[in-house]
Amino acid sequence: MAAFIASFMFVLLAEMGDKTQLLAMAFAARYSAWKVLVAVFLATLSNHTLAVLTGHYLTQIIPVDIISFLAALSFIIFGLWTIRGDKLEGEDKQKSRFGPVITVGIAFFLAEMGDKTQLTTIALAVEYRNMISVLMGTTLAMVAADAVGIIIGIVMRKHIPERFVKWVSAIIFILFGFLGVYRILYARLSLAHVFIVMAFMALCTVYGLYYIAKRR
Repeated sequence: MAAFIASFMFVLLAEMGDKTQLLAMAFAARYSAWKVLVAVFLATLSNHTLAVLTGHYLTQIIPVDIISFLAALSFIIFGLWTIRGDKLEGEDKQKSRFGPVITVGIAFFLAEMGDKTQLTTIALAVEYRNMISVLMGTTLAMVAADAVGIIIGIVMRKHIPERFVKWVSAIIFILFGFLGVYRILYARLSLAHVFIVMAFMALCTVYGLYYIAKRR
């Protein structure tokens, strides 16, 4: 249950402001919302199945401690990525002779390849080593987040600052990453060394946040 809840929450946060959520908002202007959400579900189920399998087999090849440490670091990176945000690059304007579900599904599947939410799914599969719960949690989270995106895009966009949503999501990601790094380092290093490493990481993260915010 913990794997499902964590997977749902973190992918929900990762999807806020992500390219695929923007795609959902854009496609909802062309097709009915329920067809877009069906396509999101099918594309995400396929894509995240690949992601959880990747996370599972990584633990068979690389020591779990190393993968867990890298997974924790990845959450900090995802937090910074969330602040940077995504933009569409014409995916929503591509023509197709197929129906709405297939058209949207293909666009989502391709857009999700190597995207933040797919990488988050791999990290969660490594962290919890429960493929079914992670797959269910991340898939349902994508559908929920994109449903929210459609609602925001159609009804509430003017009333919810996108910047606020991004910063809250990013901070939660970064805190989770720091907690994961601390847990791993504390079991293997002295408290002084842990403090030095964490302080260095904190400085790098703050600088990254400042740099990204300044560029935006």
